[in-house]
Amino acid sequence: MKFSILRNRLIESVQDVSKAITSRTTIPILTGIKITASEEGITFTGSDSDISIESFVPKEEDGDEIAVIQQTGGIVLQAKIFGELVKKLPMDIVEIEVANQFQTIIRSGKSNFNLNGLDAEEYPHLPQITEDKVIRIPADILKNLIRQTVFAVSTAETRPILTGVNWSIKGSRLNCIATDSHRLAQRTAEIEMAADAEYNIVIPGKSLNELNKILPDSNEPVGIVITDNQVLFKAKHLLFFSRLLEGNYPDTSRLIPTDGKTEIVVNTKEFLQAIDRASLLAKEGQNANVVKLSSVTDIPGTIEITSNSPEIGKVTDRVNCKSIEGEELKISFSSKYMMDALRALEGTEITIRFTGAMRPFIIRPVNDDTTLQLILPVRTY
Repeated sequence: MKFSILRNRLIESVQDVSKAITSRTTIPILTGIKITASEEGITFTGSDSDISIESFVPKEEDGDEIAVIQQTGGIVLQAKIFGELVKKLPMDIVEIEVANQFQTIIRSGKSNFNLNGLDAEEYPHLPQITEDKVIRIPADILKNLIRQTVFAVSTAETRPILTGVNWSIKGSRLNCIATDSHRLAQRTAEIEMAADAEYNIVIPGKSLNELNKILPDSNEPVGIVITDNQVLFKAKHLLFFSRLLEGNYPDTSRLIPTDGKTEIVVNTKEFLQAIDRASLLAKEGQNANVVKLSSVTDIPGTIEITSNSPEIGKVTDRVNCKSIEGEELKISFSSKYMMDALRALEGTEITIRFTGAMRPFIIRPVNDDTTLQLILPVRTY
């Protein structure tokens, strides 16, 4: 194998596929990046058997030459060393050549590196997915869907199914839900469907986080193909495979209250900043991160946010609401969960609907039914 490639495209592809590579693997060859040169261009592959990422660099794009293939072939190079090395190469063009015994020569300007490679034939094959039913979502909307739900997945391995995001697809509607049993994030979106199909899958949160990092910030469509145990995301020159979690996701529709006793409308940024300030004193003690929210009876349209730590002190903050309707309010909750939820929401104003001191409450952007955040209160004595 022998080819030359533009250094910036090489770095980009290596960084993308490296997101799938972990040093904690039982298959030694998976600590490497597979590089394959064909007549059409160069393919880079990284995998940890849960996630696999493939990045393709064509010989030319928009009339510009990106790579020159002198000899086709393949090699697997140590990802950590190769990744560090390509970032430090001096010139804009990099030449890679595989000699005998998988010895790989990397040249750039006056710099020459010799790396020991491994046989590309030994590298596990990526899943073969037949693309009969393709779902399409613009990349920027997909990134938002992920950002607004994935933070609420569970980090505890005791219930593995909750470490993923539940995607259910019916017709042209996609519903994404994540919960760790203390909070819930939900987002719905309209999608393009190539054929009538219904899906109910759970994608690992870790996979979605990595996908989010490499998707472009554009409205170019991303193709999604779902099989029994894999999902494939196809963006321009990029394939991202993830395994699916096995098992049934709990029915969360019962958790979402339909009634409400108190409803407030408040400026998102002001409310977030007040919670942030209160959380400074809420980090210590047995009720870590807990803040209290109550309506101020003598000043209509105002809520009070307080937190105290016996060792440090107490904070009281007041926020003016756009509106307060319903019963008097006293509730305690995790400031971290509230801040996570507020940061995931879009819109300058939010509606929070409370159904009682010990019942879950709902946060939504004003005039937006596609996004919902739910938090369970905390009992304080």
